[in-house]
Formats: sequence, structure tokens, C-alpha cells
Amino acid sequence: MSEIWLYVKKLHRFAGARMYLNLTTMVVISLMEGVGIFMLVPMLHLVGLFQSDAVSMPLVDWLLRPLDGLPTDWLLPAILLLFVALLTGQAWLQRFQTNMNMAIQQGYIRHLRMEIYEGLLQANWSFFLRKRKSDFNHIMTNELARVTSGTYLTLRITTTILFTIVQLVFAFWLSWKLTAFVLLCGAALALYSKKFVRRSQQLGERATHLSEHYMASVTDHFNGIKEIKSNRMEQQHVHWFRQLCMRMERNFVQFARLQSASQFRYKIASAVIISLFVYLSVAFFKVGIEQLAVIILIFSRLWPKLSGLQNHWEQIAQSIPAFRSLLQLQRETAEAQEGRAENAASSPVDIAKPRGGVQRPVPASPAEQDKLEIREALACRHLRFRYDRNDAAYALRNVSVSIPANRMTAVVGKSGAGKSTFIDILIGLMNPESGEVLVDGVPLTASMALRLRNSVSYVSQDPFLFHGSIRENLAIAAPQASEEEMWEALRFSVSDGFVRELPQGLDTVIGDRGIRLSGGERQRIVLARAMLRKPSVLVLDEATSALDTENEKKIQQAIEQLKGKMTIIVIAHRLSTIRNADQVVVMDQGTVVQQGNYQALAADGAGVFQRLLAYQAQ
Repeated sequence: MSEIWLYVKKLHRFAGARMYLNLTTMVVISLMEGVGIFMLVPMLHLVGLFQSDAVSMPLVDWLLRPLDGLPTDWLLPAILLLFVALLTGQAWLQRFQTNMNMAIQQGYIRHLRMEIYEGLLQANWSFFLRKRKSDFNHIMTNELARVTSGTYLTLRITTTILFTIVQLVFAFWLSWKLTAFVLLCGAALALYSKKFVRRSQQLGERATHLSEHYMASVTDHFNGIKEIKSNRMEQQHVHWFRQLCMRMERNFVQFARLQSASQFRYKIASAVIISLFVYLSVAFFKVGIEQLAVIILIFSRLWPKLSGLQNHWEQIAQSIPAFRSLLQLQRETAEAQEGRAENAASSPVDIAKPRGGVQRPVPASPAEQDKLEIREALACRHLRFRYDRNDAAYALRNVSVSIPANRMTAVVGKSGAGKSTFIDILIGLMNPESGEVLVDGVPLTASMALRLRNSVSYVSQDPFLFHGSIRENLAIAAPQASEEEMWEALRFSVSDGFVRELPQGLDTVIGDRGIRLSGGERQRIVLARAMLRKPSVLVLDEATSALDTENEKKIQQAIEQLKGKMTIIVIAHRLSTIRNADQVVVMDQGTVVQQGNYQALAADGAGVFQRLLAYQAQ
């Protein structure tokens, strides 16, 4: 339950006084409802069913005291009008409380979404290498919904308890013995129902596991939909999906059966208790018919609340695993937060305050404009790195390289040689196990790494585009860029021609991950987006691999014109594309085995670079 109360505290910090106003309104509604029930007594007296002094209720007596001087014929209409006014006021308060409750609930959901999303975006790259992206989707959709539902069920239980207390106060006024008897029966039933709560938590843990597996597998399968369709594997995946859906169905049905079983027992118990209640009232406690009628009326409304408490407890127990998943993710993102070492005061759970909705594109913050310029060189000394500290194999071993500013450096090597890992550390995405990165001779710190990446534009071999227009995909990198600047970036990447031919030009929607464009067109759009940031360091990770020879040559010529204006780092497999590099770094098995200009390395017949050239010449 500690996880649940932690999120209730978050709700308290988010809602503040509104939360207490909400709870107070619920108590007032319960009080008015109780008074409305008791006002039936004087009405029944006036029509001759109750004796006038059979039941005394201080609050009701106080409300009706101003009517004592009215003529007898006017009493019943006056009481009826007061009754209508009371119920009208209760209905208005109920509407007010419902609207306020919904506003708090939806605001709280938005607050949690933003807190998780910002925490994820602020986590370092190493964190994402350890996690499945589908798990984030699962937590931000399924688990978040269960957490918010569980939080509000906890508050609903609180308000139900408050309602119950108010009703019990009225019941104690009438007969403390009967009320104590009913409470003892309810307590005994609650103890018996503990096993249902434990079983609910077990089913909740299974639901979390199945939902996580569902999200991960569906994401993987649709990422590979082209291969599935091309190789006619539809039936195998349909069979898998059917089996998983059946397991999820069984879990939900088991939980529904558990709840229906507990409710069945509650209804049987309520029938037995009411029968005993009436028998004891008449045979032993000698309660008058008027008091008995009112007490039965109270408990007929109170008992469903007790039954609802049991139902809510089971639902909360079922959602506890979701609370744990969400809390664990927030702790991990806080621990992996970039710059955490320089901001140790950060809370491990409460990462961000609500900042309202996020629209795309987002204006750049002042911090994003704080760039770290490289004037002399970006260098590293004795880098060592392992993705798993328990693994004996190193991705990088004793790597020392200096990349001159405003020059073009190419990094080459076979797949798995450590090229991408080296670049990730060089631009501050990951921290080395040992060694250091230097910017103009100054060791790169966590805060400097963020400033360095403000100066870097990175273009990968797998272009990232979202479902939107070309204009939106460009503006996400430079929200303040003008249309002329966009066309200038498109001209640099040899994209302006095909973009002008599209039906809506810059406003053409390109589909999920840019699927309506060819691979080469996607790479060129991403390159244009990179240039729109006006970087001082341009990193091209096989960024022209999907281009035809003609367009690749045009982009190479454009990049050639950037030499002397920015630092260019190229990771390349096609060695013909790096002939004009000022420096070539050759990597093999996590180490730098050669370093120099293209011609000198090509002339070294015993070197790795010459062998790579020979392989590509075949």
C-alpha cells in the first residue's frame, strides 16, 4: 500500500486545496442525504403513519423548529418544500463535485503523463539501451490508466468511509446497540474477504505481465510487417496472437469471477444480517416501529457502500503491480537523468512539475540555445567501455583520437568494430568506463555534454521521421526556422526538387516513419533537418547509404563545401565516399588500428584499411 499512498500524496501536491474541497463537498452531500432520509419521519407523522414523538433527531428537529408556528394545514406543504429544497441543494452540490472531481482527475492524469514523459526524455542514452521501447508504451498507456484508477479508487474509499461515518452517527442516535451489531457483522465479513484481496493482487501481477508481453510483441511484429507479408508468415502470427489474447481473456474473466463471488457472498450475508437485525430489534431490543423503519432505511443505503468498499479494495489490489511498475520506471529514469551527478539534490521520484500540454513543435528553451563551440579539437584519451559491466568483452579498448575542428574525419571499420559506440561517447551520449573526452583540452562534464549536443546534428542510417508533414518534421529541429530557411536546407540535401513535386509540397503528410517516401528521400529529409539546426558538428552515420550514386555525389559535393565551416564526422562503410576526408580513423574490435589520410592508408598494403578497400573492390 506504500506505493498507492505515494501517488495519493502526488495527487495532494497536484490538486492542493481543491482535493480537500472535493472531500468536504462529499461529506456535506452525505450529511444532506442523511437529513433527507430523516425528514421522511415528520412527513410520515403528518399523514398519520408515525407518532409525533416516536423518533427524535436533533439535526432534523433543529431544521423543522421554524415551522412550529405554522397552521397545521400548512405543515405538510412546508416540510415537502423544505425536502425538495434540500434534495435540490444536494443535487447541485453533487453536480459541482462531479465536475470538480473530473477536472482534478484529468489534470492528475496529464500531470503523471508529463512527469513520466519528461523523465524518460531526460534519461541518458545508456538507460534506453537497457530497455525495450514497448515497455515505455505499456507503462504510459495501460499501467498509467491502472495507477490513476487505483489512486481515485483510494480516494473513493476515503469518501465512502466518510459517508459511512456520517450515516453511522445518525444510526447511533437512534439505536447504538443495533448499530454496533451491524458493525460487528461488517467487520467479520471484511476479515473473511481478505483472501479475495490477495487473489486480486495475484491476478493483477499476471495482468501486468501479459499486458507487457502483448505490447512488446505487437510492436515487434508490426515493425517487421513487411517481412511478415513478404514471407507469408501471417498465419503463424495470427496463431500467436490468438493464444496471447486467450490468456489475457482468462485472466480478466478470473478477476470478474472473483469479484462476482465476493459480491455474491456479500448479498447473502446482507440478507442474513438484515433478518437477524429485524428479529433482534423486535424480540430483544424492543425498538419501536418508527425507529426500526428509519434504521432499516439507513442500513439499506449503507450496506451497498460496505459492499462497494470490498469491490474497490479488490480493484486496488489488482492495480498494485501497476503502481510498482510506474514507480520503478520513475526511479530508474531519475537515477539515469543526464547531469544527475551535478544535480544530486534531484528527487528520485518527483522528477517534474506539471507544465501543461505539449504541442509540436516546441519552442527551443534558453538551455537549448546554449551551445558549446569546438575551436581546436574534439578528442578522447584511453577510452574503455562495456555495455555490461559483467561482460569480459569490451566494446572499446584504449581508444585515443583527436578530431580537428572544422575538418572532416571519417571513422571506418567492419560491423561491430565499435564505430557507433565511439561516436556516442564522443558526443556525450554515454560515459566511458575509463578514460575521458576533451573539448579544446577541457574534460567533458555532464553539463558540458548537454551543451555539446546543442551544437551537434546527428544523422543516422535509419532515418527518424514521424507521421506528419515535411514542414512539421523539419520544424521539430528548429521551431523558429522560416520557410526560406527550410528550402535552403532542402536544397543542401538535394531534396527541394522532389518536395516541390509532392501534392502539397512542404505540407505533404509522409506517413508513419516517412513510409510514403523512398529510403533515399527519407535520408535527405533527415539531412535537411540536421542542417536546419545550423550545427557546428555534423555527424553522419551511414547517412547516404540509401542514396543513388547521382544524389550521393551531389550531397558529397555539398558536404565538401562545409569543410572549414563546421566539424564533420562521417561513419562510412562505402569507402569511396570518404576520399576527401582530412583524416580517416580505422577501427577493429574496439580499438583504433590505423589513423591518417585516405591516400596514405590506402597505400599501406598490410593495414586493415587496404583490406577493406580490397573487399569492396571485389
